[in-house]
Amino acid sequence: MRTDSENKCFGGVQGVYTHASEATGTDMTFGLYLPRGDGPFPVLFYLSGLTCTHENAMVKAGAQAWAAEHGLAIVFPDTSPRGAGVADDGDYDLGQGAGFYVDATEAPWAPHFRMESYVLRDLSDVLFENFPLDADRQAITGHSMGGHGALTLAAKSPGRFRSVSAFSPICHPTESDWGQKQFTAYLGAVEAGTAHDATLLARAGKLAMPVLTDTGTADQFTAFLKTEALAEALASRPDAEVRMQEGYDHSYFFVSTFMADHIAFHDRHLRA
Repeated sequence: MRTDSENKCFGGVQGVYTHASEATGTDMTFGLYLPRGDGPFPVLFYLSGLTCTHENAMVKAGAQAWAAEHGLAIVFPDTSPRGAGVADDGDYDLGQGAGFYVDATEAPWAPHFRMESYVLRDLSDVLFENFPLDADRQAITGHSMGGHGALTLAAKSPGRFRSVSAFSPICHPTESDWGQKQFTAYLGAVEAGTAHDATLLARAGKLAMPVLTDTGTADQFTAFLKTEALAEALASRPDAEVRMQEGYDHSYFFVSTFMADHIAFHDRHLRA
């Protein structure tokens, strides 16, 4: 692992690090905020959306101030493998910057696009081996494509994450252009994406931890998100809340507005 930068931030340290990933076969870069103190700290994974790197949420989401207040670490992974030898596409929603948090099985994506294994295995190994983090207190959140990733990876990792939240998540990707395109490319068919669809996982009872999602009523990508499907799937769950926020859009202005709520939500469950 290489330290790219470390900056003091709200009494703690915002670092950026690069390491070799067996899952992707590439070097991967991530951000990690550690609050003041010795740890071990509870840790929140923040998965970013289409076109983002590790840096977008790290500098725009306003998470560090609230993480410092609660004594919480936050990790900001990249959204895909990158590099000259990594497959890519001319469209913004496929290829580099658009890993969709699945393990690809189809050419030309399969050799490197293994973001599910990367987040749940390779990155996690590096984090818990090198930093004072508490593996027994993990939570996960994300925005847009990253909200899809947070919900699905949590559902597929029973017992690992104490809570999950999402900002403007892609909720029902098998019924959305943000999902059908990627599942066909990465997995060979839309039907193969059913194991990576938050609404279907919730209907099957697999999203078995406290859930909080926020989506703006003025989100310009409403047609892609399918929020109503997830809301219906979770309607009977007292520990799940799907909130619609009046007038907010899809931007980081929206994310930063409700970041305090999400970090407080996770803090409650991480310290329970």
